[in-house]
Amino acid sequence: MGLDPGLRRLALGTLLAAYPGPVPPDWAVDLVAEGLAGHTLFGTNVHNPAQVAASTAALRAGRADVLIAIDEEGGDVTRLAHATGSPYPGNAALGAVGDVALTRRVYEAIGAELAALGITVNLAPTVDVNTADENPVIGTRSFGADPIRVAAHSAAAVAGLQAAGVAACAKHFPGHGATIADSHHELPTVDVPVEVLRERDLPPFAAVVAAGTRSVMTAHIRVPALTGDGPATFSRAVLVDLLRGEYGFTGTVITDALEMKGAAIAAGGVGPAAVRALAAGADLLCIGAQVDAELVEWVVAEIVAALTDGRLDRSRVEEAGGRAAALAAWTGAAGGISAAATDLGYAAARRAVRVEGTLTELDRPLVVQLHAASTIAEGRVPWGLGPHLAEAEEIRVVAAETEPATLRGLAGSRPIVLVGRHLHRLPGGPELVTALAAEHPVTVVEMGWPASWRPAGVRAFVTTYGASHANGRAAAEALGLTG
Repeated sequence: MGLDPGLRRLALGTLLAAYPGPVPPDWAVDLVAEGLAGHTLFGTNVHNPAQVAASTAALRAGRADVLIAIDEEGGDVTRLAHATGSPYPGNAALGAVGDVALTRRVYEAIGAELAALGITVNLAPTVDVNTADENPVIGTRSFGADPIRVAAHSAAAVAGLQAAGVAACAKHFPGHGATIADSHHELPTVDVPVEVLRERDLPPFAAVVAAGTRSVMTAHIRVPALTGDGPATFSRAVLVDLLRGEYGFTGTVITDALEMKGAAIAAGGVGPAAVRALAAGADLLCIGAQVDAELVEWVVAEIVAALTDGRLDRSRVEEAGGRAAALAAWTGAAGGISAAATDLGYAAARRAVRVEGTLTELDRPLVVQLHAASTIAEGRVPWGLGPHLAEAEEIRVVAAETEPATLRGLAGSRPIVLVGRHLHRLPGGPELVTALAAEHPVTVVEMGWPASWRPAGVRAFVTTYGASHANGRAAAEALGLTG
Protein backbone atom coordinates (compact mmCIF):
# COMPACT_ATOMS: atom_id res chain seq x y z
CA MET A 1 0.00 0.00 0.00
CA GLY A 2 1.48 3.33 -1.06
CA LEU A 3 1.81 6.53 0.93
CA ASP A 4 -1.05 9.00 1.14
CA PRO A 5 -0.34 11.35 -1.82
CA GLY A 6 -1.16 14.49 0.15
CA LEU A 7 1.11 13.54 3.06
CA ARG A 8 3.88 12.50 0.66
CA ARG A 9 3.76 15.87 -1.09
CA LEU A 10 3.70 17.64 2.28
CA ALA A 11 6.84 15.77 3.39
CA LEU A 12 8.62 16.38 0.08
CA GLY A 13 8.05 20.11 0.49
CA THR A 14 10.41 20.15 3.49
CA LEU A 15 13.39 18.43 1.83
CA LEU A 16 16.57 19.59 0.10
CA ALA A 17 17.93 16.57 -1.73
CA ALA A 18 20.96 16.13 -3.99
CA TYR A 19 21.96 13.99 -6.94
CA PRO A 20 25.20 12.62 -8.42
CA GLY A 21 26.93 13.90 -11.53
CA PRO A 22 26.73 16.93 -13.80
CA VAL A 23 23.27 16.17 -15.27
CA PRO A 24 20.17 15.91 -13.06
CA PRO A 25 18.84 12.34 -13.42
CA ASP A 26 15.18 11.85 -14.26
CA TRP A 27 14.27 10.93 -10.68
CA ALA A 28 15.71 14.22 -9.39
CA VAL A 29 13.54 16.25 -11.78
CA ASP A 30 10.51 14.04 -11.22
CA LEU A 31 10.70 14.56 -7.46
CA VAL A 32 10.77 18.32 -8.01
CA ALA A 33 7.59 18.04 -10.08
CA GLU A 34 6.05 15.95 -7.30
CA GLY A 35 6.71 18.61 -4.65
CA LEU A 36 10.35 18.27 -3.52
CA ALA A 37 11.47 21.65 -2.16
CA GLY A 38 14.78 21.55 -3.99
CA HIS A 39 18.31 20.25 -4.44
CA THR A 40 21.74 21.23 -3.16
CA LEU A 41 24.60 21.30 -5.67
CA PHE A 42 28.02 19.96 -4.69
CA GLY A 43 31.37 19.85 -6.46
CA THR A 44 30.45 16.62 -8.27
CA ASN A 45 27.56 18.51 -9.88
CA VAL A 46 29.82 21.28 -11.21
CA HIS A 47 31.96 20.99 -14.36
CA ASN A 48 31.66 24.44 -15.94
CA PRO A 49 29.29 27.42 -15.88
CA ALA A 50 27.32 26.45 -19.00
CA GLN A 51 26.74 22.96 -17.62
CA VAL A 52 25.57 24.32 -14.24
CA ALA A 53 23.15 26.70 -15.94
CA ALA A 54 21.78 23.81 -18.00
CA SER A 55 21.34 21.74 -14.82
CA THR A 56 19.42 24.45 -12.99
CA ALA A 57 17.23 24.98 -16.06
CA ALA A 58 16.46 21.25 -16.14
CA LEU A 59 15.46 21.33 -12.46
CA ARG A 60 13.33 24.42 -13.04
CA ALA A 61 11.53 22.55 -15.82
CA GLY A 62 10.30 20.22 -13.08
CA ARG A 63 8.84 23.17 -11.16
CA ALA A 64 9.55 26.84 -11.66
CA ASP A 65 9.98 27.69 -7.97
CA VAL A 66 12.38 24.86 -7.10
CA LEU A 67 15.05 25.86 -4.57
CA ILE A 68 18.60 25.32 -5.84
CA ALA A 69 21.19 25.69 -3.09
CA ILE A 70 24.98 25.56 -2.91
CA ASP A 71 27.81 26.05 -0.41
CA GLU A 72 29.71 28.91 -2.04
CA GLU A 73 31.45 30.62 0.86
CA GLY A 74 34.47 31.84 -1.06
CA GLY A 75 37.86 31.10 0.43
CA ASP A 76 38.41 27.49 1.44
CA VAL A 77 34.84 26.31 0.76
CA THR A 78 33.88 26.55 -2.90
CA ARG A 79 31.83 24.37 -5.19
CA LEU A 80 31.90 26.44 -8.38
CA ALA A 81 35.71 26.66 -8.32
CA HIS A 82 36.49 23.31 -6.69
CA ALA A 83 38.83 22.38 -9.54
CA THR A 84 41.07 25.45 -9.15
CA GLY A 85 40.30 27.18 -5.85
CA SER A 86 38.10 30.20 -5.32
CA PRO A 87 38.90 33.57 -6.89
CA TYR A 88 37.64 35.15 -3.68
CA PRO A 89 39.26 35.19 -0.25
CA GLY A 90 37.23 33.69 2.57
CA ASN A 91 35.80 35.22 5.69
CA ALA A 92 38.98 35.20 7.78
CA ALA A 93 40.76 37.31 5.16
CA LEU A 94 37.83 39.71 4.86
CA GLY A 95 37.69 40.01 8.62
CA ALA A 96 41.43 40.74 8.73
CA VAL A 97 41.02 43.52 6.15
CA GLY A 98 38.27 44.95 8.33
CA ASP A 99 36.37 46.75 5.55
CA VAL A 100 32.68 45.84 5.80
CA ALA A 101 31.96 47.60 2.50
CA LEU A 102 34.49 45.28 0.83
CA THR A 103 32.84 42.26 2.44
CA ARG A 104 29.49 43.33 1.04
CA ARG A 105 30.98 43.83 -2.45
CA VAL A 106 32.66 40.40 -2.40
CA TYR A 107 29.46 38.66 -1.37
CA GLU A 108 27.45 40.63 -3.90
CA ALA A 109 29.85 39.46 -6.60
CA ILE A 110 29.51 35.86 -5.42
CA GLY A 111 25.74 36.26 -5.39
CA ALA A 112 25.72 37.69 -8.90
CA GLU A 113 27.70 34.71 -10.16
CA LEU A 114 25.27 32.29 -8.52
CA ALA A 115 22.20 34.15 -9.79
CA ALA A 116 23.54 34.07 -13.34
CA LEU A 117 23.74 30.27 -13.09
CA GLY A 118 20.20 29.89 -11.76
CA ILE A 119 21.18 29.15 -8.15
CA THR A 120 18.78 30.69 -5.65
CA VAL A 121 20.11 29.93 -2.14
CA ASN A 122 23.69 30.24 -0.92
CA LEU A 123 24.35 28.20 2.21
CA ALA A 124 26.55 31.04 3.45
CA PRO A 125 27.87 33.07 5.14
CA THR A 126 29.48 31.23 8.02
CA VAL A 127 28.89 33.60 10.93
CA ASP A 128 30.46 31.48 13.68
CA VAL A 129 32.90 33.29 15.99
CA ASN A 130 36.03 31.12 15.83
CA THR A 131 37.30 31.28 19.42
CA ALA A 132 39.11 27.91 19.37
CA ASP A 133 42.45 27.81 17.53
CA GLU A 134 42.04 24.03 17.40
CA ASN A 135 38.65 24.19 15.67
CA PRO A 136 38.93 21.61 12.86
CA VAL A 137 35.89 22.60 10.80
CA ILE A 138 35.35 26.40 11.03
CA GLY A 139 38.73 28.18 11.18
CA THR A 140 39.22 30.44 8.16
CA ARG A 141 35.53 30.13 7.33
CA SER A 142 34.96 32.57 10.20
CA PHE A 143 35.34 36.35 10.05
CA GLY A 144 37.38 36.14 13.26
CA ALA A 145 37.37 35.67 17.01
CA ASP A 146 35.77 38.98 17.99
CA PRO A 147 31.93 38.83 18.16
CA ILE A 148 31.47 42.49 17.25
CA ARG A 149 33.69 42.27 14.18
CA VAL A 150 32.10 39.02 13.08
CA ALA A 151 28.62 40.52 13.53
CA ALA A 152 29.41 43.52 11.34
CA HIS A 153 30.89 41.46 8.50
CA SER A 154 28.13 38.84 8.74
CA ALA A 155 25.46 41.47 8.24
CA ALA A 156 27.39 42.92 5.29
CA ALA A 157 27.73 39.48 3.69
CA VAL A 158 23.99 38.83 3.99
CA ALA A 159 23.21 42.23 2.50
CA GLY A 160 25.57 41.62 -0.41
CA LEU A 161 24.22 38.20 -1.32
CA GLN A 162 20.60 39.25 -1.10
CA ALA A 163 21.20 42.43 -3.10
CA ALA A 164 22.20 40.07 -5.92
CA GLY A 165 18.89 38.22 -5.58
CA VAL A 166 20.28 35.12 -3.85
CA ALA A 167 18.95 34.10 -0.43
CA ALA A 168 21.58 33.99 2.33
CA CYS A 169 21.73 31.22 4.92
CA ALA A 170 23.67 32.26 8.03
CA LYS A 171 25.30 29.30 9.79
CA HIS A 172 25.68 27.46 12.17
CA PHE A 173 23.16 28.38 14.89
CA PRO A 174 23.76 28.80 17.84
CA GLY A 175 27.50 28.91 17.02
CA HIS A 176 30.10 26.31 15.95
CA GLY A 177 33.20 28.43 16.60
CA ALA A 178 34.17 27.12 20.03
CA THR A 179 34.21 23.43 19.09
CA ILE A 180 37.31 21.26 18.83
CA ALA A 181 35.51 18.41 17.06
CA ASP A 182 34.06 18.15 13.54
CA SER A 183 30.29 17.55 13.44
CA HIS A 184 30.73 15.66 10.16
CA HIS A 185 32.32 12.88 12.23
CA GLU A 186 30.89 13.22 15.75
CA LEU A 187 28.65 15.35 17.97
CA PRO A 188 30.75 18.23 19.39
CA THR A 189 29.89 19.67 22.79
CA VAL A 190 29.98 23.33 23.82
CA ASP A 191 29.49 23.11 27.58
CA VAL A 192 28.98 26.74 28.60
CA PRO A 193 26.15 28.71 30.20
CA VAL A 194 23.65 30.37 27.87
CA GLU A 195 24.99 33.76 29.01
CA VAL A 196 28.35 32.92 27.41
CA LEU A 197 26.61 32.11 24.12
CA ARG A 198 24.79 35.43 24.22
CA GLU A 199 28.04 37.34 24.67
CA ARG A 200 30.36 35.26 22.48
CA ASP A 201 28.49 33.27 19.84
CA LEU A 202 25.09 34.86 19.28
CA PRO A 203 25.81 38.53 18.38
CA PRO A 204 26.43 37.68 14.69
CA PHE A 205 23.09 35.88 14.50
CA ALA A 206 21.34 38.88 16.00
CA ALA A 207 23.06 41.00 13.34
CA VAL A 208 22.04 38.81 10.39
CA VAL A 209 18.45 38.60 11.63
CA ALA A 210 18.43 42.40 11.78
CA ALA A 211 19.93 42.47 8.27
CA GLY A 212 17.04 40.37 6.98
CA THR A 213 18.70 37.03 6.26
CA ARG A 214 16.16 34.79 4.56
CA SER A 215 17.42 31.63 6.25
CA VAL A 216 19.53 30.33 9.12
CA MET A 217 21.26 26.94 9.30
CA THR A 218 21.31 24.79 12.42
CA ALA A 219 24.44 23.36 14.04
CA HIS A 220 24.88 19.71 14.88
CA ILE A 221 26.44 20.62 18.22
CA ARG A 222 25.42 19.78 21.75
CA VAL A 223 24.98 22.66 24.20
CA PRO A 224 23.93 20.91 27.43
CA ALA A 225 22.48 24.08 28.95
CA LEU A 226 20.02 24.26 26.02
CA THR A 227 19.92 20.97 24.16
CA GLY A 228 20.51 18.30 26.80
CA ASP A 229 22.15 15.26 25.23
CA GLY A 230 21.12 15.95 21.62
CA PRO A 231 22.26 18.42 18.95
CA ALA A 232 20.84 21.91 18.47
CA THR A 233 19.21 20.69 15.24
CA PHE A 234 16.82 18.62 17.37
CA SER A 235 16.26 21.25 20.08
CA ARG A 236 13.04 23.26 20.27
CA ALA A 237 14.69 25.38 22.96
CA VAL A 238 17.28 26.46 20.36
CA LEU A 239 15.22 26.70 17.17
CA VAL A 240 11.97 28.09 18.58
CA ASP A 241 12.55 29.59 22.02
CA LEU A 242 15.96 31.13 21.27
CA LEU A 243 16.12 31.79 17.51
CA ARG A 244 12.51 32.73 16.91
CA GLY A 245 11.38 33.84 20.36
CA GLU A 246 14.39 35.73 21.68
CA TYR A 247 16.02 36.82 18.40
CA GLY A 248 12.86 37.35 16.39
CA PHE A 249 13.79 35.33 13.30
CA THR A 250 10.82 34.81 10.96
CA GLY A 251 12.54 33.21 7.96
CA THR A 252 13.35 29.62 7.05
CA VAL A 253 15.36 27.36 9.37
CA ILE A 254 17.52 25.00 7.29
CA THR A 255 19.31 22.05 8.87
CA ASP A 256 22.91 21.23 8.28
CA ALA A 257 23.23 17.95 6.35
CA LEU A 258 21.35 15.23 8.22
CA GLU A 259 23.77 12.59 6.91
CA MET A 260 26.48 14.10 9.12
CA LYS A 261 27.39 11.95 12.11
CA GLY A 262 26.49 14.76 14.53
CA ALA A 263 22.83 14.30 13.53
CA ALA A 264 22.48 10.83 12.02
CA ILE A 265 24.05 8.94 14.92
CA ALA A 266 22.14 10.93 17.51
CA ALA A 267 18.83 10.09 15.82
CA GLY A 268 19.53 6.60 14.47
CA GLY A 269 19.65 7.50 10.79
CA VAL A 270 18.73 10.24 8.33
CA GLY A 271 15.00 9.44 8.35
CA PRO A 272 14.55 9.62 12.13
CA ALA A 273 16.79 12.72 12.13
CA ALA A 274 14.38 14.40 9.70
CA VAL A 275 11.44 13.70 12.01
CA ARG A 276 13.25 15.03 15.06
CA ALA A 277 14.41 18.17 13.25
CA LEU A 278 10.90 18.96 12.03
CA ALA A 279 9.45 18.41 15.49
CA ALA A 280 12.06 20.80 16.94
CA GLY A 281 11.13 23.60 14.55
CA ALA A 282 13.33 23.15 11.45
CA ASP A 283 11.64 23.95 8.13
CA LEU A 284 13.91 22.79 5.32
CA LEU A 285 15.89 19.58 5.80
CA CYS A 286 19.20 19.23 3.98
CA ILE A 287 19.61 15.48 3.51
CA GLY A 288 23.26 15.67 2.46
CA ALA A 289 25.48 14.99 -0.53
CA GLN A 290 25.17 11.20 -0.91
CA VAL A 291 21.53 11.08 -1.99
CA ASP A 292 19.52 8.91 -4.37
CA ALA A 293 15.81 8.42 -5.02
CA GLU A 294 15.63 5.53 -2.57
CA LEU A 295 17.00 7.64 0.28
CA VAL A 296 14.58 10.48 -0.44
CA GLU A 297 11.65 8.07 -0.43
CA TRP A 298 12.82 6.55 2.85
CA VAL A 299 12.99 9.97 4.51
CA VAL A 300 9.57 10.83 3.13
CA ALA A 301 8.16 7.55 4.47
CA GLU A 302 9.62 8.29 7.93
CA ILE A 303 7.99 11.73 7.98
CA VAL A 304 4.64 10.36 6.78
CA ALA A 305 4.78 7.59 9.41
CA ALA A 306 5.43 10.20 12.11
CA LEU A 307 2.49 12.24 10.85
CA THR A 308 0.29 9.15 10.93
CA ASP A 309 1.22 7.92 14.41
CA GLY A 310 1.18 11.35 16.04
CA ARG A 311 4.89 11.96 16.56
CA LEU A 312 4.57 14.94 14.21
CA ASP A 313 1.69 17.38 14.10
CA ARG A 314 0.46 18.06 10.60
CA SER A 315 0.29 21.78 11.42
CA ARG A 316 4.03 21.78 12.22
CA VAL A 317 4.94 20.18 8.88
CA GLU A 318 2.57 22.50 7.04
CA GLU A 319 4.28 25.43 8.76
CA ALA A 320 7.68 24.11 7.71
CA GLY A 321 6.58 23.60 4.12
CA GLY A 322 5.06 27.06 4.09
CA ARG A 323 8.34 28.63 5.16
CA ALA A 324 10.24 26.66 2.52
CA ALA A 325 7.72 27.85 -0.08
CA ALA A 326 8.06 31.44 1.16
CA LEU A 327 11.82 31.20 0.66
CA ALA A 328 11.26 29.97 -2.89
CA ALA A 329 8.81 32.80 -3.53
CA TRP A 330 11.34 35.37 -2.33
CA THR A 331 14.06 33.99 -4.58
CA GLY A 332 11.66 34.05 -7.50
CA ALA A 333 10.76 37.67 -6.92
CA ALA A 334 14.20 38.99 -5.94
CA GLY A 335 16.13 40.82 -8.63
CA GLY A 336 19.91 41.09 -8.72
CA ILE A 337 21.45 44.53 -9.06
CA SER A 338 25.06 43.79 -9.96
CA ALA A 339 27.45 41.74 -12.03
CA ALA A 340 30.24 39.51 -10.79
CA ALA A 341 33.57 41.33 -10.44
CA THR A 342 36.31 38.97 -11.57
CA ASP A 343 39.28 40.88 -10.13
CA LEU A 344 37.65 41.95 -6.86
CA GLY A 345 38.62 38.82 -4.96
CA TYR A 346 42.29 39.03 -5.87
CA ALA A 347 42.47 42.67 -4.81
CA ALA A 348 40.78 41.78 -1.52
CA ALA A 349 43.19 38.88 -0.90
CA ARG A 350 46.19 41.19 -1.38
CA ARG A 351 44.83 43.50 1.31
CA ALA A 352 44.61 40.60 3.76
CA VAL A 353 48.25 39.46 3.58
CA ARG A 354 50.26 40.16 6.73
CA VAL A 355 54.08 39.95 6.87
CA GLU A 356 56.08 39.66 10.08
CA GLY A 357 59.84 39.95 9.50
CA THR A 358 61.63 40.64 6.24
CA LEU A 359 61.15 39.21 2.75
CA THR A 360 64.65 39.91 1.41
CA GLU A 361 66.91 37.49 -0.46
CA LEU A 362 64.18 35.24 -1.83
CA ASP A 363 65.70 34.76 -5.28
CA ARG A 364 64.49 31.42 -6.69
CA PRO A 365 63.79 29.73 -3.34
CA LEU A 366 62.80 26.11 -2.82
CA VAL A 367 59.08 26.22 -2.06
CA VAL A 368 58.02 23.37 0.20
CA GLN A 369 54.29 22.77 0.60
CA LEU A 370 53.42 20.71 3.66
CA HIS A 371 50.56 18.30 3.10
CA ALA A 372 47.41 19.10 5.08
CA ALA A 373 44.21 17.04 5.06
CA SER A 374 41.01 18.78 3.99
CA THR A 375 37.72 18.69 5.84
CA ILE A 376 34.52 17.33 4.31
CA ALA A 377 33.19 20.89 4.16
CA GLU A 378 36.21 22.01 2.12
CA GLY A 379 36.61 18.98 -0.09
CA ARG A 380 39.78 18.35 -2.08
CA VAL A 381 40.36 21.78 -3.56
CA PRO A 382 43.84 22.75 -4.86
CA TRP A 383 45.73 25.26 -2.72
CA GLY A 384 49.19 26.69 -2.27
CA LEU A 385 51.61 28.83 -4.25
CA GLY A 386 52.26 26.40 -7.10
CA PRO A 387 49.99 27.86 -9.81
CA HIS A 388 51.42 31.33 -9.21
CA LEU A 389 55.17 30.66 -9.20
CA ALA A 390 57.30 31.97 -12.06
CA GLU A 391 60.68 30.27 -11.64
CA ALA A 392 60.84 28.92 -8.09
CA GLU A 393 60.94 25.15 -7.67
CA GLU A 394 58.14 23.60 -5.60
CA ILE A 395 58.01 20.23 -3.83
CA ARG A 396 55.31 18.75 -1.61
CA VAL A 397 56.07 16.73 1.49
CA VAL A 398 54.44 15.28 4.60
CA ALA A 399 55.85 17.11 7.61
CA ALA A 400 55.93 14.12 9.97
CA GLU A 401 57.80 12.03 7.37
CA THR A 402 60.40 14.62 6.35
CA GLU A 403 63.84 15.25 7.85
CA PRO A 404 65.18 18.82 7.96
CA ALA A 405 68.47 17.60 6.52
CA THR A 406 66.66 16.28 3.45
CA LEU A 407 65.16 19.69 2.72
CA ARG A 408 68.47 21.46 3.36
CA GLY A 409 70.13 19.14 0.88
CA LEU A 410 67.50 19.80 -1.76
CA ALA A 411 67.69 23.56 -1.24
CA GLY A 412 71.47 23.83 -1.23
CA SER A 413 72.30 27.52 -1.01
CA ARG A 414 68.76 28.61 -1.81
CA PRO A 415 66.39 29.89 0.86
CA ILE A 416 63.33 27.80 1.71
CA VAL A 417 59.71 28.94 1.73
CA LEU A 418 57.56 26.59 3.82
CA VAL A 419 53.85 26.73 2.97
CA GLY A 420 51.26 25.17 5.25
CA ARG A 421 47.74 25.26 6.62
CA HIS A 422 47.12 25.33 10.37
CA LEU A 423 50.82 24.71 10.98
CA HIS A 424 50.40 24.95 14.75
CA ARG A 425 48.39 21.70 14.76
CA LEU A 426 49.88 19.92 11.77
CA PRO A 427 51.52 16.65 12.91
CA GLY A 428 55.28 17.21 12.79
CA GLY A 429 54.83 20.72 11.39
CA PRO A 430 56.08 22.91 14.27
CA GLU A 431 59.03 20.61 14.87
CA LEU A 432 60.07 20.58 11.21
CA VAL A 433 59.85 24.37 10.88
CA THR A 434 61.80 25.03 14.07
CA ALA A 435 64.56 22.53 13.30
CA LEU A 436 64.93 23.74 9.72
CA ALA A 437 65.00 27.43 10.65
CA ALA A 438 67.79 26.78 13.16
CA GLU A 439 70.22 25.99 10.34
CA HIS A 440 68.75 27.46 7.13
CA PRO A 441 67.06 30.68 5.95
CA VAL A 442 63.33 29.94 6.13
CA THR A 443 60.22 31.95 5.37
CA VAL A 444 56.86 30.53 6.49
CA VAL A 445 53.55 31.08 4.68
CA GLU A 446 50.55 30.20 6.87
CA MET A 447 47.41 29.69 4.77
CA GLY A 448 45.21 28.37 7.57
CA TRP A 449 43.77 29.80 10.75
CA PRO A 450 46.27 32.36 12.15
CA ALA A 451 46.99 30.99 15.62
CA SER A 452 49.34 32.74 18.02
CA TRP A 453 52.13 30.20 17.44
CA ARG A 454 55.24 31.61 15.77
CA PRO A 455 58.34 29.49 15.09
CA ALA A 456 61.69 30.74 16.34
CA GLY A 457 64.40 31.70 13.87
CA VAL A 458 62.38 32.20 10.70
CA ARG A 459 63.16 35.22 8.53
CA ALA A 460 59.52 36.05 7.92
CA PHE A 461 56.09 34.74 8.79
CA VAL A 462 53.44 35.48 6.15
CA THR A 463 49.74 35.05 6.96
CA THR A 464 47.13 34.88 4.18
CA TYR A 465 44.04 34.04 6.28
CA GLY A 466 42.96 31.40 3.80
CA ALA A 467 44.02 29.04 1.04
CA SER A 468 41.88 30.08 -1.92
CA HIS A 469 43.34 30.66 -5.38
CA ALA A 470 43.19 34.39 -4.63
CA ASN A 471 45.03 33.92 -1.32
CA GLY A 472 47.74 31.87 -3.03
CA ARG A 473 48.33 34.49 -5.68
CA ALA A 474 48.43 37.27 -3.08
CA ALA A 475 51.07 35.39 -1.09
CA ALA A 476 53.19 34.63 -4.15
CA GLU A 477 53.06 38.31 -5.13
CA ALA A 478 54.05 39.42 -1.62
CA LEU A 479 57.05 37.08 -1.80
CA GLY A 480 58.01 38.40 -5.26
CA LEU A 481 57.69 34.96 -6.85
CA THR A 482 55.21 35.65 -9.64
CA GLY A 483 57.71 37.02 -12.12
